[in-house]
Amino acid sequence: MDLIQIPTPEYISAFVESRIGGRTENQDSYGWKNTPFGFLVTVCDGMGGGPGGKTASTIAVNEIIKGVEDASIEDTPCNILIKAIRRANMAIIEYSKENPTYSGMGSTCTVILINKKCATIAHVGDSRIYHIRGKSKIYRTFDHSMVFDLVKQKVITEEQARLSAQSNVITRALGAKYDVEVDCTELPYLAKDRFILCTDGIHGAIPESELIEMVSNRSQSLGGITDCIATTIDGEGINTGGGHDNLTIAIIETHNNSTLKVKMNPRLKLLFYTIIIICAISVITNIVQAISKDNEIESESKIAVTEVQNQFDDLQQKYDKLKTASDSTQKVLEQKIKLSEKEIAQLKTNNDSLKKENKKLLSHIEELNKNSNNNKKNKK
Repeated sequence: MDLIQIPTPEYISAFVESRIGGRTENQDSYGWKNTPFGFLVTVCDGMGGGPGGKTASTIAVNEIIKGVEDASIEDTPCNILIKAIRRANMAIIEYSKENPTYSGMGSTCTVILINKKCATIAHVGDSRIYHIRGKSKIYRTFDHSMVFDLVKQKVITEEQARLSAQSNVITRALGAKYDVEVDCTELPYLAKDRFILCTDGIHGAIPESELIEMVSNRSQSLGGITDCIATTIDGEGINTGGGHDNLTIAIIETHNNSTLKVKMNPRLKLLFYTIIIICAISVITNIVQAISKDNEIESESKIAVTEVQNQFDDLQQKYDKLKTASDSTQKVLEQKIKLSEKEIAQLKTNNDSLKKENKKLLSHIEELNKNSNNNKKNKK
């Protein structure tokens, strides 16, 4: 087992493993360095006849590390890596010139410079860097190869590119020409994210989904996963007759969140804004419905008030009529009472007159009786 635990700062852990595969020489090289700009890990895959491949990848690793160490503190991480890789490119070209036996040699390169702010990654050729979170691929470098140009044009799929006989034909390499184009980007990360640096002997041997599944395994230690991937691929190569490519893989796991904030996934962002729009529409709809209901209630209230007002007016009219009738009746009664009072008074007056007349009659009768009695006495 060629597994190595890389001595790292406290914010990351890392392991690397490199195997010869079915070849006579392992032309892959790797290296690491703790620098003022962050922790550096690089994996390179050499190519060229004879000893050229191993020499090229070794030069690449050494010059990239030196380039980062010699960088200006005022420079950006991407510029630091680009300059270091271009320095390695020139060193390979110059070595080939000085040693014609090594003419035509070259190398791919993958580099990660990780600090507490972010992870800066750069690459040339078909060696890859993956950024894995949980069980998902957050980022992956795009191979500088003929078949991946066809993938970019949507002529073939990535799996067809992996299985193609032309999969090892690359379009960029260190040592190929003076002006090398380097792809570089800065990536924020979360705790427990994993970065993979690997040569095509790893990613070209198994489907990408299987590689991601193996790297995402949390039941094994980071070192165990690194060794398991190398052992699995090496074993499959042996079982299919040997002759398989060199294979190198480095896995880095973060322990903290980067200070550079993680951007929302475009799909999640689209989903998030879609939900916001739906919620906004829902709220607006509810407000409109509430206003409509309020208007309906207000309209119904106005109708109810109008009906009550009409009923009140009708009752008022009836009351006024009753009051008018009552007033008329009262006047008639008052008149009749007044007439009755007059009649009673007249009757009283008449009664008094009758009483007087009656007294007079009684007095007259008494006188008559007295006279009659006197007459009778006189006759006797």
